[in-house]
Amino acid sequence: ALPFPKKLKRLPVVAASHHKKVKGGGYGALEIMDLPMTLEDKILAVSDVFEALTANDRPYKKANSLNTSLRILSFMVKDGDLDKDLVKFFVDKELHLEYADKHLSEEQKDEITVDFNNI
Repeated sequence: ALPFPKKLKRLPVVAASHHKKVKGGGYGALEIMDLPMTLEDKILAVSDVFEALTANDRPYKKANSLNTSLRILSFMVKDGDLDKDLVKFFVDKELHLEYADKHLSEEQKDEITVDFNNI
């Protein structure tokens, strides 16, 4: 295994945890599935899901619009898959819009109708 600098020593665990769910389950390396999710794990999970939903470079699926992607995130929060406070932070700080400006096509940037105050 490659030696990581001390500040990055958890990087392999965080990377292996990005498909875990807040409520438990998901998938990842068996050695880490029973470990509680850290803040870093939860941040990567939200980021990974949002990127996957909006990605337009995947031949097996069509890229979702911004509103559809946020609606799916809200369902995942309600189902206990993603951390509610982190998703709300992501929206409240308009990180989704910052990402959209850099990475989404104009047709993906639709009107946002999802209300994250009621999730």
